[in-house]
Amino acid sequence: MKYFFDQWIKSAQYALLGPRCLLCQAPSTLSRALCDGCWGDLPHMQRQCVHCALPLGDVQTGDCCPVCAKAPIFDAAIAACGYIQPMPWLITGLKFRGRMSHAPLLADLLATRIESLNPPLADVLLPVPLHPRSYRRRGFNQAERIAQRLGRRLQRPVATDWVRRIRDTQPQSQLTAAQRRANVHRAFAADPVADGRHVAIIDDVVTTTRTAAAMAQALRRAGASRIDLYCVARA
Repeated sequence: MKYFFDQWIKSAQYALLGPRCLLCQAPSTLSRALCDGCWGDLPHMQRQCVHCALPLGDVQTGDCCPVCAKAPIFDAAIAACGYIQPMPWLITGLKFRGRMSHAPLLADLLATRIESLNPPLADVLLPVPLHPRSYRRRGFNQAERIAQRLGRRLQRPVATDWVRRIRDTQPQSQLTAAQRRANVHRAFAADPVADGRHVAIIDDVVTTTRTAAAMAQALRRAGASRIDLYCVARA
């Protein structure tokens, strides 16, 4: 009920005042959810590891982090922003408070970053799936909402049934790095249709990469030829 009331309030505000910036409520354009000032103030990613999108400091040399230099999990990775405010507010607002107006903005941030780098695009975009029980509790999958708009921007199909979450895992944010690895071990199963395909995993935020790595392992077992990682924010 609260979600529908919030949507009604936002619709009324839009009709009376026109489009407003999600962050500062200043007038914004129809094409973007933020005003120019707030868009420019976002923690846009600069240098990042080409294999896991980890932010790289100015003193680091090369184009990948020490971990990926030894054994990269993903063939390529792109993140739009660092996971500092206001990104946590925008992402958790969508994920836990049902603020659906945040999804187009998050997708557009990621699309803009990908377009600026102009990489070889994946054949198919694969949002990180929720377990059916988690989906019923939340009512939607935030990664799927982001992926659908991203797919339209990049003109790439989105597949929501190629990978299934077969274990209802604990929220990763509540666990240590070691616990996260065990939590998502064999948590995903991928369809053989991925065999020989270039795919991209889509997620809202990546911290330790454990969830995306577990999904990538399932896709490797299914025969995917190349696996990229696209995320809105990287911690």
